[in-house]
Amino acid sequence: MAVQVSDKVFPMQIRHERPQDAATIYALTEAAFTGMPFSDQTEARVIDGLRAAGALTLSLVAEEGGDILGHVAFSPVTINGEAGDWYGLGPVSVWPDRQRAGVGQALIREGLRQLQALDAGGCVLLGAPAYYRRFGFEHDPGLYETTGAPPSAFQHLTLSGVRPSGEVRFHPAFDV
Repeated sequence: MAVQVSDKVFPMQIRHERPQDAATIYALTEAAFTGMPFSDQTEARVIDGLRAAGALTLSLVAEEGGDILGHVAFSPVTINGEAGDWYGLGPVSVWPDRQRAGVGQALIREGLRQLQALDAGGCVLLGAPAYYRRFGFEHDPGLYETTGAPPSAFQHLTLSGVRPSGEVRFHPAFDV
């Protein structure tokens, strides 16, 4: 199955994580974030924590020829202390030698499509505004988080209904 991202077609498939993928996802995530100035190098442990807590709403891998190229996680968030139908995107990881080739973009688009199919209200993330704008994410000070990241890095995408306002908290697995 080929995956199309804008005008490019990739000979990869995107599927849900399988139990035997966990070690590869860990290594992939560590490799993807090594040396990144915005990373505290906890992303692989965050995914393991989400998995252990049963909080990976979506855990998708991009695969080509039996090899995993990338991974994206989506997990529930709370807004003003209440659970609902909003989710956090991330981490998203691609092997360093496959970055900037559309793998991450394809994973994010498919994950957002699957969130819509789950009747999600929306999705939030911490990330580079210039990158995530292409998916429709935007910053709005009425929806915020308090981890100390630059406020503009916290972005949202409303998938259905009205965008809530208030404080967003990611799953406790992010507190590693």
